[in-house]
Amino acid sequence: MTARRKSGGSLFQLEGVRKREEYAHRIRKYEKILILIMLLSFVVFIVIAAVAIFNEGVSAFVSNVESINLFYYFISFLIVFAGYAMRFPKWEMYIRNLGVKIDRTKNFMIYLSMYSMDVTPGRWGRAIVSYTINKLTKVKFSKTFPAVVADIFTDFAGFVVVTVGAAFLVSQYVLVSIGASLLLLIPFIFLYSRTAYNLFRDRLRTHRFFEKLFEVGDRYFKHNKLLGKKAYAYSMLYTIPAMILNGLSLYFVMLAFGVNVGVGYIPTVVFVLSLATMLGMVSGIPANIGVTDATLIGFLVTFFGGMGVTLGLASVITIFTRLVTIWFVQLFGFASLAYTLKYWQA
Repeated sequence: MTARRKSGGSLFQLEGVRKREEYAHRIRKYEKILILIMLLSFVVFIVIAAVAIFNEGVSAFVSNVESINLFYYFISFLIVFAGYAMRFPKWEMYIRNLGVKIDRTKNFMIYLSMYSMDVTPGRWGRAIVSYTINKLTKVKFSKTFPAVVADIFTDFAGFVVVTVGAAFLVSQYVLVSIGASLLLLIPFIFLYSRTAYNLFRDRLRTHRFFEKLFEVGDRYFKHNKLLGKKAYAYSMLYTIPAMILNGLSLYFVMLAFGVNVGVGYIPTVVFVLSLATMLGMVSGIPANIGVTDATLIGFLVTFFGGMGVTLGLASVITIFTRLVTIWFVQLFGFASLAYTLKYWQA
């Protein structure tokens, strides 16, 4: 009997080691992808700087960079983090509705780790948190995956409301905003309409490549009902203000570089960053590299050229805004992801 217990314990320990190594391998894999995307983003920043220098000269570009007010720039970091932290209650609600019991502090760290995957197309890499929850609580991936989908969907829905609403306020690019919003939300038809999903599954179920996908999909629809429709309306109470905060980060970056934008211009500033980000999302390019950058520069010159925002200054503002809204998020997201390695050891 003792020998059996020792043998069973050894097997359990070996399984634990294997799982930790598996998770560490996943982190290293995502780390490589993240580094590659960062390098591509850095190349885009170099191109932006080169264009600005070509148009206005090195001295003007350096002068713009050196003019930064670090106090306002620091506020933009705080605002971005506050926007992400503000959305935690909706994630907590999803997990609770799905019947998963988990310590709030651990759940918060898992929640933050999702954002390490925001550079993935459609942000679907956030599903890695379902693996973490599985290792911590033994709850199956398929049961918590609806929470990931709901989180992405409500983020996009809140983003759509803010972008389209701001477009109406500034009376600019309304049809473009609506069109981009519809394109952004199309994939969710297959995740919230069982009829659309069944049509897709029936067409491809004979291919072995999709076998595992449809197994997860069938279980997903089973558990998705547990969230309840009220959860989505409740989520908007957190998501919409959070998306407005994200847009306000550009406002403080502009202040940091001496652009005299008054409070009355906040709707325009929010619109500029929101639509530029949305068009980047529609492109499907990881981290919206290049698309959002170029669009943001163009919008800054178009809407704020009368305030002295030249191509060179717009380029500097864009680079520093992207550092806050993309790479700062990746930084605290990936740090949280690495921290959750300890949960796989539980």
